[in-house]
Amino acid sequence: MKRDLYIDFAKGFATLAIIFIHTVFWSGQFYVPTEMRVLSLLIDVPLFYALSGLTSGGNIEKTLYRLLKLQITFMIFVTFLFFLDYFFKVFGLNLFGLDWMKNFYSTFGTKYVPQSISDVPQWQNLGNWYLHQYTNADTFPVVMGSFWYLKVYFILTVFGVLILRFFQKHINWFIALCFGLTLIFNLLPHYYPSGQVGYVALYLGLFLGAHQLKGKKIPTKWIPILYGALAVIFIMLFWNYGKEIFMTMNKAKFPPKLLYIFWSSFSLLTLFVLYNRLKITKESIITYIGKNAIFFYFAQGMSSSLVYFLVVEIKDTMPWWILMILIYLINIVLAVLLAKALKYIDSVGWKILELVRKKTASV
Repeated sequence: MKRDLYIDFAKGFATLAIIFIHTVFWSGQFYVPTEMRVLSLLIDVPLFYALSGLTSGGNIEKTLYRLLKLQITFMIFVTFLFFLDYFFKVFGLNLFGLDWMKNFYSTFGTKYVPQSISDVPQWQNLGNWYLHQYTNADTFPVVMGSFWYLKVYFILTVFGVLILRFFQKHINWFIALCFGLTLIFNLLPHYYPSGQVGYVALYLGLFLGAHQLKGKKIPTKWIPILYGALAVIFIMLFWNYGKEIFMTMNKAKFPPKLLYIFWSSFSLLTLFVLYNRLKITKESIITYIGKNAIFFYFAQGMSSSLVYFLVVEIKDTMPWWILMILIYLINIVLAVLLAKALKYIDSVGWKILELVRKKTASV
């Protein structure tokens, strides 16, 4: 079956949008206006859940195998990150002393300062990462700040494939249930559950809804109506609450509240409007990023942490918007280089695992 380059293009574009978000929300906290940070959330992670729905089916074995491969790739990455973080702290403290280390961590705006570094790595942290408990990677704080998405993805993909496999005729009921729960959680916030329930309820509904649109096209006559309805919602929010409500957008994202849901709906609607309309016929850097989205997702956490140091040094030397564009471009370049390196490390990790498998099989 011929690969749909539109899906790759959309994944690549969404990945670049995530890099932009993490540029303005992490190191950008020092200089980027709140209004620009809010605008960046127009194109965000809900796109990835929708794209997963567009490409998923009811084959349980295939889906679980894909998730297992993703889990192993994730474990290879965090193992590399664990040792990189540990060696950086050990050598940084030994070579430059505690005062330098305090200045280093103050760059990230964190109160954490290591008083001493043990000669033995804190293996429990690596174990927690394997099990998707994302305790901080001190040298690369953006990495673990990005991984909430991955845990939710694992959960909703398992639920999603089970629904697609065993409840094919009742998918619309599950969509209604998911969005109904999301509405109840928002209208009655004291019932909003902690943990992952609120995330999964919304994004599982989006995943299943996208699956129902697989291979279809939104009727042309509905496009202006849908965009118009979204515009009316924004106007009413602005009219009743002023722009101040939009300034709380990041708080409305964790966990997802109606404000954030409406805000991110613009990019979701555009994704579905262009689906089966916009034909991508040639490979490009964006489709390449889309095909390797997981490595870029890992890489951008590292690159978005590294640009902190550059921002701290030059944030007062130029207008904020020029600095933002410069840092974003640098972040993309670093992410590309790191993604290539991580892809190579992943291949080496799989080769080692295969070697171990052969050795143990022969014993």
